[in-house]
Amino acid sequence: MSRVYNFSAGPAVLPLAVLEEVQAELLEWGHTGASVMEVSHRGGPFMQTAAQAEQDLRDLMGIPDNYKVLFLQGGATMQFSAIPLNLGFAGKRADYAHTGHWSKKAIADAKRFIDVNVVCDTSEEGYKHVPEASSWQLSDDAAYVHITPNETIAGVEFDWLPETQAPICADLSSTILSRPIDVRKYGLIYAGAQKNIGPAGLTIVIVRDDLLGHFPADAPRLLDYQVMAESDSMNNTPPTFAWYLAGKVFAWLKANGGVESMAQTNQQKASALYDYIDNSNGFYTNPVAVDSRSWMNVPFILADDQLDASFLAESHAAGLHALKGHRSVGGMRASIYNAMSVDGVTALIDFMDQFKAKHQ
Repeated sequence: MSRVYNFSAGPAVLPLAVLEEVQAELLEWGHTGASVMEVSHRGGPFMQTAAQAEQDLRDLMGIPDNYKVLFLQGGATMQFSAIPLNLGFAGKRADYAHTGHWSKKAIADAKRFIDVNVVCDTSEEGYKHVPEASSWQLSDDAAYVHITPNETIAGVEFDWLPETQAPICADLSSTILSRPIDVRKYGLIYAGAQKNIGPAGLTIVIVRDDLLGHFPADAPRLLDYQVMAESDSMNNTPPTFAWYLAGKVFAWLKANGGVESMAQTNQQKASALYDYIDNSNGFYTNPVAVDSRSWMNVPFILADDQLDASFLAESHAAGLHALKGHRSVGGMRASIYNAMSVDGVTALIDFMDQFKAKHQ
């Protein structure tokens, strides 16, 4: 077996220990005589696994009892429509921060269902920083405030929350479980699984109880968070394998010190990579303002873009995969989620140094 260092933004690297555990259980899970993919989601074994996954996530994030945890399908993108339908409360407006490509998509979908007030917009600058909260044009009567604290494509991040009485809804797809947060400060959190949780096909929604029950009667009921909460996320057949595997990742996180430990390691990895880029004498640069840099997604640009193809080919041959930047941005991008080891980031830095020495 030859495992590479996978810097993909998603679907992303998973912990090797988890994959090995899943591999051992693939043909026969527990004492069922079948794969987890072949048993009923309503049977005792899977119901116990689902409940344990939820409890482990609650433990990791300190999720209070007055929040529902939903295991849904449709990706984080599905929530771009589900959120205004569930929280829009007919006739109201919502505030949205436009800080990157994903918040732009969230705004476009929300406008189909609710009056949207864009509180800040950094699109013209190419998403290089997050404006200070004091400059945000917040509404007095917003049903909710939507933020994307980490923009995967541009590598922009902020770790503070705006001062508002409205519930804060956050797309944490790229940062969930990467560090401690106070869930009580949010009305709703959602995250696609394929970065820090598990395989693609699962989306986590964490929503406060008082925000349920406002869904329009004529909208698709599977988007109704209350319907899914009342059925324990099983109003229809859930993505059982993804749910099972996410539970394995939650258990792995707990066994390895939880989100507090992940935060220390993630900061170490990001600091090492940014420090190398900043001290490469301009051979590599990061386009994001220092105070808005992401721990999870590190874009970087070669001074001579004629070397891009060589960099990608040589890094791939060296076992450093998926470093090509998003097509809308170009350059390179290293996504260094929880499951990316310090050794992987060190190997990337060593390669970048060797490449610089060869081509400078």
